[in-house]
Amino acid sequence: MIDIKSQNLIELTEFIGSQGEKPFRAKQIFEWIHEKHAGDFDCMTNISIPLREKLKQSAYISGIKIAQELISKEDGTRKYLLELDDGNIIESVLMRYEYGLSVCISSQVGCRMGCKFCASTIDGLVRNLTAGEMLDEIYCIQEHIGERISHVVIMGSGEPLDNYDNFIKFVELTDIGHRNITVSTCGIVPRIYELADLKNQVTLAVSLHAPNDELRKTIMPVANAYSISQLTDACKYYISVTGRRITFEYSLIAGVNDNEKCAAELSEIAKQLGAHINLIPVNPVEEREFRQPYIKTINAFKSKLERCGINVTIRREMGRDISGACGQLRRHYKGNT
Repeated sequence: MIDIKSQNLIELTEFIGSQGEKPFRAKQIFEWIHEKHAGDFDCMTNISIPLREKLKQSAYISGIKIAQELISKEDGTRKYLLELDDGNIIESVLMRYEYGLSVCISSQVGCRMGCKFCASTIDGLVRNLTAGEMLDEIYCIQEHIGERISHVVIMGSGEPLDNYDNFIKFVELTDIGHRNITVSTCGIVPRIYELADLKNQVTLAVSLHAPNDELRKTIMPVANAYSISQLTDACKYYISVTGRRITFEYSLIAGVNDNEKCAAELSEIAKQLGAHINLIPVNPVEEREFRQPYIKTINAFKSKLERCGINVTIRREMGRDISGACGQLRRHYKGNT
């Protein structure tokens, strides 16, 4: 069976041709799926009934439904648990900013990267999401709220570059401008080079979380495969090819990576790339012992970076009262069902 929502127009045209149909039918079907968000073939009223029946035998339209919605009383952030056709649960988060609506979507069910501070990876990787399912996260939320989403961050459950082909197909299919798409990676170096060569203007955010290899290996298993030197070389290449500024994400963990020495080392890495630093006070996870630094420590870390000439922000914490961190709500839901 063909996952028709994950096909671009060229692929869909070839598929429709293989069914003995004329090419213009592919455009009609494409519009039904990606503009009208049809959930089944019977909705496609300008498609003949025989063709609809033929499509039912050879293709399917992926679906998604809201299993649970939580709305933060603190800032209005909405967190969604979304159920896929096979019963798996993923998370998406809707955030309202002055510049528009941004949705943080998942790229996998679970994750195999093993980052010690993240709830998404505790149960490992279940499976990759298709490009159609990633699109469904956006379509479903847009329909639910009755507003258009202008920005997307692929920073929910999963490692997007570990699901590279489906991620790239998603970028190709979405009508959100590439400059309004941010992809977050823990640092799969070969894929960063491949992404750069596509020159598609996606914003790259790299989860660094430690300024040296020794420390990074203790909290991020990916550091055993790729050194910070290899990672920064890949980032330099990305910048040179795309002209896009990158962001380093840095989760501040009390007593682990929040001291002045770490700040000084981090500033040297950021300086050589002209990178922005996004400081993230770590979200406490029940299964981990990590905790946030005191606000005084967070501000001191930020000030040290600024004195070194680094552009730095502290991420605005959104949706904490609704288990806003990656993987938390899904684990709570699984534990109660």
